[in-house]
Amino acid sequence: MRQKTAIVTGASSGIGEATAMALSALGYHVVLGARRVDRVKKLARDIAGEGYALDVTSPASVKDFISMLPEKVDLLVNNAGGALGLDPVVSADEEKWVEMFQSNVMGTLRMTKGVFPRLELSGDGSHVVNIGSIAAWETYLGGAGYTAAKHALRAITETMRLEWLGLPIRITEIDPGLVDTEFSLVRFSGDETRARKVYEGMVPLSARDVAEAVVWAALRPPHVNIDQILIRPRDQARADKVSRTLS
Repeated sequence: MRQKTAIVTGASSGIGEATAMALSALGYHVVLGARRVDRVKKLARDIAGEGYALDVTSPASVKDFISMLPEKVDLLVNNAGGALGLDPVVSADEEKWVEMFQSNVMGTLRMTKGVFPRLELSGDGSHVVNIGSIAAWETYLGGAGYTAAKHALRAITETMRLEWLGLPIRITEIDPGLVDTEFSLVRFSGDETRARKVYEGMVPLSARDVAEAVVWAALRPPHVNIDQILIRPRDQARADKVSRTLS
């Protein structure tokens, strides 16, 4: 039997890295893409996969990445994205908003368009998994730019399901709550103190928790589509409602 191929974007750390490792352990040949090429190439060596430069905000970068993929792709995990800042709407940094839309929305669009013919060729059971967020369902103070982007991603995912009805391709969206990755470090421009406070006094999800959700959805029989998985830590009821035990 042909070895299955999985593509993971934003695979240099966090959820992307954990997902790549989990899929490799299942026997997938994993092709990794990320802007931090040194990290992604090291991970690719560790899991006997392939790692290439990929900036989903750049159409040229996406085109180059896709040109290196095999003819058939069984699983595309659109993980690249992220949040920038916590500015109120009236003082929003428009450049950050544009960057969030480029990575979370346009990046997913570019990758999905580019990989679609390879997914279709792979036959029954091929699969697209979009990594969203509870921000696709909720809003919170200072989060308008990110929540708008993730709401848009959910709209794309649901529209894909309508447009691809009758094709042998499954579509899943996984929406995590607080996950202890570099997410907050990026959001706060490298401010480690501010980033750590996000998880202070509570137990967040790990990247591996989310990777296991990806794997579970991917391992269902080909006729079974898991539309959406919303996964939070026990200590979180909403994006802005977190139980904390502080000393």
